[in-house]
Amino acid sequence: MDILNNWKEIIGYIGTVLIAASLMMNSIGKLRRVNLAGASTFAFYGLLVSAYPVFVLNSFISAVDIFYLIRMKMEKDFFELFRIYRSNNPFLVRFVEFYRDDIVRFFPQFRLEPHKEDYIIIFILRNMMPVGLFIARPIEDNNLQICLDYVIPRYRDLKSAHYFYRRSHNIFDELNCQYFYVYSEVKKHITYLKKVGFTPAEEKGSGWYRRKVHYE
Repeated sequence: MDILNNWKEIIGYIGTVLIAASLMMNSIGKLRRVNLAGASTFAFYGLLVSAYPVFVLNSFISAVDIFYLIRMKMEKDFFELFRIYRSNNPFLVRFVEFYRDDIVRFFPQFRLEPHKEDYIIIFILRNMMPVGLFIARPIEDNNLQICLDYVIPRYRDLKSAHYFYRRSHNIFDELNCQYFYVYSEVKKHITYLKKVGFTPAEEKGSGWYRRKVHYE
């Protein structure tokens, strides 16, 4: 039987691919959403071909996904910024070492320099858990050049980024900063930058992006 001539089989394969793809997601939120799409599609396939155990199982999986997605949406996370003043801080060094391979995917040139005195180092805490790390250095005209803006895979749902960039923080008030600048040639990172409000910084050349420190 030619699968391309059987639309029911095509639906079944689409559901299978979506379910398999969901298991490869780092983000719990993405996993639930893609798994829901796959399970719903596969449940529909089971109904079409009268495979009722397939329909029942995947309907149950869909309901579970919906339940957890709603709960995740309703949960209120507590965010806080925690500043580190020494670049040789043992926890900072260990954090960077542990996530090194993932960090270089987005910041291939980043290296944590010990005893770097002008670093502005900030951990993003989510429910008191260090899920993000921001490192920048002052540049001309009261601006900051971002050296690292990293969130660990499990919490890469933009909530931390929105808290960081879309609120006013005393740290940056005290520094009297005007703009964040960052250079990137990594497509995924550029997509992220645009989502959190960065635009091309034409005055600095190709590959540079900027956004105001305070959200408007």
